[in-house]
Amino acid sequence: MLIKIYGSAIYGVSAQTITIEVNVDTPGVGYYLVGLPDNAIKESSHRISAALKNVGFKIPGKKITINMAPADLRKEGSAYDLSIAIGILIASGQIQGDQVSDYIIMGELSLDGGLQPIKGILPIAIKAREEGFKGIILPKQNTREASIVNQLEVYGVENIKEVIDFFDKGIPLERTEWDTRKEFQEKMNDFPFDFSEVKGQETAKRAMEVAAAGGHNIILIGPPGSGKTMLAKRIPSVLPPLTMKEALETTKIHSVAGKIGSETSLMTVRPFRSPHHTISDVALVGGGSYPQPGEISLAHNGVLFLDEMPEFKRTVLEVMRQPLEDRVVTISRAKFTVNYPASFMLVASMNPSPSGYFPDDPNNTSTAFEMQRYMSKLSGPLLDRIDIHIEVQKVEFDQLSDKRKGESSLEIRERVLKARAKQTDRYKDLDISYNAQMGPKEIEKHCELEEASKNLIKQAMEKLNLSARAYDRILKVARTIADLEGLDNIESDHISEAIQYRSLDREFWSV
Repeated sequence: MLIKIYGSAIYGVSAQTITIEVNVDTPGVGYYLVGLPDNAIKESSHRISAALKNVGFKIPGKKITINMAPADLRKEGSAYDLSIAIGILIASGQIQGDQVSDYIIMGELSLDGGLQPIKGILPIAIKAREEGFKGIILPKQNTREASIVNQLEVYGVENIKEVIDFFDKGIPLERTEWDTRKEFQEKMNDFPFDFSEVKGQETAKRAMEVAAAGGHNIILIGPPGSGKTMLAKRIPSVLPPLTMKEALETTKIHSVAGKIGSETSLMTVRPFRSPHHTISDVALVGGGSYPQPGEISLAHNGVLFLDEMPEFKRTVLEVMRQPLEDRVVTISRAKFTVNYPASFMLVASMNPSPSGYFPDDPNNTSTAFEMQRYMSKLSGPLLDRIDIHIEVQKVEFDQLSDKRKGESSLEIRERVLKARAKQTDRYKDLDISYNAQMGPKEIEKHCELEEASKNLIKQAMEKLNLSARAYDRILKVARTIADLEGLDNIESDHISEAIQYRSLDREFWSV
């Protein structure tokens, strides 16, 4: 008897429906699994055999042929255990399965018949709705994530026996329904850190506000203990709230990577990723034998924080150059290519020298050679892609002991939202959302300068030997500063402030 069961495979951040054809023949004995399965799928026969035995069924001693179509796409993972097991039971006549074609069935089996959670449920559920399936049957731990997708019946099960009874005896499964939109509204402003807790650092906070308003990359330069990490952790609290579209995009990526917990459905705040400096190229950018999103994709629509940036391997940092420009990561293999979104805001920190002090500080003991070697860890092209370089000075005792609260994240966020609203209106007919995404055409159109401003930026370029890319960065940042003030035209003081945010271009850094 031949039966068709439907599952799903993940490629990039999208899903593709997989048809699992199970044929049981008599006479003959054997178990044949074809259709480019990986080792985890090939091992499924052992898990399925034990699971079925422990719930009162068995794999028949006949010739069983299982084809996973389309046969030219590689399938991976243990998520097909449940669909293959149900297909074997129906094809061998042990249970009925008249309605099985109405559902996507996915889940990893334990030896006792229990079900383990799987990755990529959100794109699987979205694809199931697109292709007109009635519902999806999956492990109970994945139900909240799948329930994001409306117009699709979501059934979570804890044991394969529940699925068997559903198809064979008509015993209904408990449907999961979750008001994800309500949860999204309730938690979208839930932040653990606030800028009101930061003492002093008014210049750095201003730079962070400008960075948030325009989506600019920023690097904080200061001695240990000056508050660089403290400032970085608070930047998500002043970024605009996620839109529903952005929340779905972000949740899909984290779903594919298996980063969604059983108590989470939709991501409600922008991600903040802070990888350790020992991270590998693949872990940061993504890839591998079976491609997975890296940290820069997990930071999509949020913040990627690289603490002590020069401590990262130079090769790791250099692979970020292309994603910082294109905002997408392309992973190519012999038979397929996947794209992972990577539109993130880079926030980095570093000490000003190997000794921890600024080059012009009397306490600085680093030699010119040590300074040059330290700064050479960050290439010029990479630094050019960082719009704002800001120095973070140590906080004085009087500021630390001041009991007064600083400006809250909510107050800063209001100004950021007003600036972003101007940018949204400005770029409404373009495929960009904020100033940092401007290309040459947009810069030429929206960053026109008066004569005084031109002379100012000309002097800065000649003195600091700025690249053409740094020139563009200054114009973008100046455009954001003008937006924060609600002005349509860029003025000379905006250019002046933007130039001040190029600390690493100053002469004493190149000694």
